[in-house]
Amino acid sequence: MNEPQASRDLKAAASAHVSAVSARAPRILMVCTGNICRSPLAEQLLREDLRTAGIDAVITSAGTRAMTGSDMTPEAAALSSQYGASHTRHVARQLTEELIAGADLVLTATREHRRQVVSMLPKATRYTFTLNQFARLVAPAALVDASASAGAGAGSAARNSAVEPVETSMRVLPPVSRARPPLDFAAFIADVALTRGLHPSPTPPTLDDVDDPYRQSATVYARAAAAINGSVTTITAALIAVGV
Repeated sequence: MNEPQASRDLKAAASAHVSAVSARAPRILMVCTGNICRSPLAEQLLREDLRTAGIDAVITSAGTRAMTGSDMTPEAAALSSQYGASHTRHVARQLTEELIAGADLVLTATREHRRQVVSMLPKATRYTFTLNQFARLVAPAALVDASASAGAGAGSAARNSAVEPVETSMRVLPPVSRARPPLDFAAFIADVALTRGLHPSPTPPTLDDVDDPYRQSATVYARAAAAINGSVTTITAALIAVGV
């Protein structure tokens, strides 16, 4: 039976995307609402982890209703420093179709943000996840080598000891067999995307979201930061383990 044209077109587009990414450093875009709390914090923590791990990547962020030109909130900036990231001047910016198209992986704070990203650029569904969802899906890769998390380096170690852990209720999935290791970052993302339908969503589904701490208490900020840190650490360990 002949393969449907739509399926062939999708595979061709994915193959072209993989080839393009293999020629340069991967680009990861973090997305939240105002681009002053969650997404810049995730951006800074992931950048620090990947830098320490020796993984070359370009990490940026944007907001669906950005407070354009604003810095991070003082609370988010303090948590970034407390978790060991190098906080520099942040300038909030509005999410655009061009930013989405230029990314190899888009990680959003919530499922609603993911819906907004995909509504702006439907083909981005292949490489857009919530931050917690992506960490949940790559957890098996992070577990392939039990020492992978140690490879995240001093950045993760300092962050994990800086703040008392907060229960995130994220499940650790069992390792899955792989026919071959991914050849590069884009191949890894394509592999992860294929597993979305194989694993049940968490209960409740809101566990795939990071709550918005803007104008909330210090406790809410700490809980959001701990969730972001936990997901970033898992993602870094997975990228180290698969050798992207």
